[in-house]
Amino acid sequence: MRIHCKLIVIAVCFGVFLLLYFFGGNSADDQLLKEVKEDNSSPSSPSELVHKVASKFTDRNHHELNVAAGEAPKERKNGNSIIRVANVITKRLNSNGGRPGSRRARAEEVMHLAVVACGNRLEETLTMVKSALLFSVKKIKFHIFAEDPLASHFEKGMGRWPTAISAKFQYHIYPITFSVGNKEEWKKLFKPCAAQRLFLPVILKDVDSLLYVDTDVLFLRPMDDIWAFLKEFNSTQLAAMAPEHEVPKIGWYSRFARHPFYGVTGVNSGVMLMNLTRIRSTLFKNSMIPGGLSWEDLLHPLYQKYKNHITWGDQDLLNIIFHYNPECLFTFPCLWNYRPDHCMYGSNCKEAEEEGVSILHGNRGVYHDDKQPAFKVIYDAIRDFQLEDNLFQSLFHPIQTKFLDTVNTLCGRIPQVFLKQVEKTMRKVYELKVIRHVRPRH
Repeated sequence: MRIHCKLIVIAVCFGVFLLLYFFGGNSADDQLLKEVKEDNSSPSSPSELVHKVASKFTDRNHHELNVAAGEAPKERKNGNSIIRVANVITKRLNSNGGRPGSRRARAEEVMHLAVVACGNRLEETLTMVKSALLFSVKKIKFHIFAEDPLASHFEKGMGRWPTAISAKFQYHIYPITFSVGNKEEWKKLFKPCAAQRLFLPVILKDVDSLLYVDTDVLFLRPMDDIWAFLKEFNSTQLAAMAPEHEVPKIGWYSRFARHPFYGVTGVNSGVMLMNLTRIRSTLFKNSMIPGGLSWEDLLHPLYQKYKNHITWGDQDLLNIIFHYNPECLFTFPCLWNYRPDHCMYGSNCKEAEEEGVSILHGNRGVYHDDKQPAFKVIYDAIRDFQLEDNLFQSLFHPIQTKFLDTVNTLCGRIPQVFLKQVEKTMRKVYELKVIRHVRPRH
């Protein structure tokens, strides 16, 4: 019985001790929170609040320990464990995307676009650049390779654009250079300076990825959308192009080529997305050396071997390279490189019929003659558009109106191919610029 009584007494004493500890601890914590609350400088973020609480807690503990030891209160030391814990919590708060105002600013992604301009390609190139800037979301850095007489004209033309547009891009102008072989021979291959694109991985050593386009290309939707294909590359793919043709029996390569080419109909290099880092680090299989060659070492011997058998210059060389290295190429649909060949023999780009043209490629000089007026209507409208004007009133409406005159032509008879995507893109731009900034305040 006595043992039971003793156990009961011990249990009661232990319970009283716990109650005293609980209420004493809570009152101490309340005092701590009160001290923080009474501080006139209100924390601007959760991380600042953590540091305030930690600082108060550390000061109080140091004071109590020093008094218990019979010493005068000492200055708080740096490196205290409580502060270290606060720092860890702060880092976690800062990395928590769910807390407004605590997300760290990420480095802004910049897209890289290259173009090569020689001869009378100034107006065409500036119109292409304007089309890319009209619709794209991310900033763009343009790498413009041009003959010396054109460089100052590019600077003057792009310098006249409004500040709001200038803030969306950077540019650098490079001279025409070829690192291997005969410069004059390369320069005259197919069209003036067209072979320059083959040397982009060698020249732009600090650029990881790049979109190359011909001067006669127009963007009808954000460049961001084709840039996104880079994330779809598998582990071996390092470049992307569209097929030269959709129908083998009327394709040029499948009927006339005297050299190897990619796939069934070959590829068109007027729009070429590249992972330059992968290109620089890859050894390419070929018909000359069993062990493979780097990109730079491959170009000159490949040209020397096939120069009497190629018609389309640098594009033919690219077809030969990817014929022997098909695993390296990603092919995107024809709507990303829509040319007169897709409509002048009958509509043969099904993706463009469904979604509309994303990138218009006016090869065969169709922007500057009346052979395919549907292409010329788009080009003229973008060329003449003033960047300060309303997109719908000053760009889409003129395109829509003038396109009515082309419906009896080979390429104009399916208007939705040319108009569907550009209308959709303009609506998105309108929503981004207007609707998003006119939300009611709560």
